[in-house]
Amino acid sequence: MDLRAYCRLRVRYPVRLASCAVSLALLATGCGSSEDSAEPGGGGGPSRPDAGGSPSGGAPNGNGGAGGGSAHGGATAGKPSTSDAGAAGGTTGTSGGGATGTSGGGTTGTSGGTTGTSGGGAIAGASSGNAGSGGGAISVPAGYELVWHDEFDTDGAPDPANWKFEKGFARNEEAQWYQSDNASVKDGLLVIEARKERVKNPGYTGSGDWKTSREYAEYTSSSMLTSGLQSFQYGRFEMRGRIPTAAGMWPAWWTLGVSGEWPANGEIDIMEFYQGKVLANVACGTGTRWQAKWDSATKPLSALGAGWSSQFHVWRMDWDEQNIVLYLDGQELNSSPLSSMLNADGKSPFKQKAYMLVNLALGGANGGDPSKTSFPQRYEVDYIRVFQKP
Repeated sequence: MDLRAYCRLRVRYPVRLASCAVSLALLATGCGSSEDSAEPGGGGGPSRPDAGGSPSGGAPNGNGGAGGGSAHGGATAGKPSTSDAGAAGGTTGTSGGGATGTSGGGTTGTSGGTTGTSGGGAIAGASSGNAGSGGGAISVPAGYELVWHDEFDTDGAPDPANWKFEKGFARNEEAQWYQSDNASVKDGLLVIEARKERVKNPGYTGSGDWKTSREYAEYTSSSMLTSGLQSFQYGRFEMRGRIPTAAGMWPAWWTLGVSGEWPANGEIDIMEFYQGKVLANVACGTGTRWQAKWDSATKPLSALGAGWSSQFHVWRMDWDEQNIVLYLDGQELNSSPLSSMLNADGKSPFKQKAYMLVNLALGGANGGDPSKTSFPQRYEVDYIRVFQKP
């Protein structure tokens, strides 16, 4: 076994190769930085998403409101290392392989030990420390178990067992045409790419609402959702990603309740960015159809430090029967008591399952003007994970 091969195996299968460490000690001393540890460079009215089963047309379409909306960045030779703060129970670790898959294989341990999954790698308990940001061990917070995750470790199209795609014009009078071609998995990252390219609108009539009065879309992008495939009620939701912050970009990671019309089904914007600010929002219904009540928090990009946009960050939601708490890199952005976010009928829309959406929008009601921005723009996701209490 040559040095390079050993180095790769040592990163990907640290437990299995532990016994080889002594006999290959001289080789191991040569392991260090290589391609395996490359760091990549790199409030208008809301609209209800058509994907939720609500009627399309002139009504609003979810995601983006009174300070709220949705939220997406470069290539890498391997999953990047980071010093970003992760969820409770260990730091986000270094690059490497051993990616954890999304189904099958092995049994999940939540307090130490390791667990094989379909993607290889291991699931470690909260006491095990590091969470590999591209494989290796996934740190499971104390008191939780890992119930679903996508590590984006298989090159090609996103896993159809987890993701569907929106198509065409969707909401908020946005500029992009959504299509599945703009989303792909490569080198351990989901990449949603916004492109400046003209696409003919097959629904064009020359009149009517904005979806039918535009003959062409001048931009394309992707919007992925787990509706009908994966949905969850309560838990810790975590995503590690790098988002584009150029003019006109509107990336998001958000949830919608599986039942009801927007916004009475409940919207949570775990990650959203537009026009120079990061947002963390919760929305419920009001007595007026398609008008939301928002609990919103914002943080200006200028307050996040130099180089923030070129780095990967961890967004998190802790959602239980009492509260929704949203975090960025371990710092609380917004805490919303469920008792204060009730629909007009006095019921909470957040006591039901919800599905996730990951999308990169452009322009529209909140995104700003993308016309001076260089393309393509990239929204990169390292992983998305859902933990729940047993």
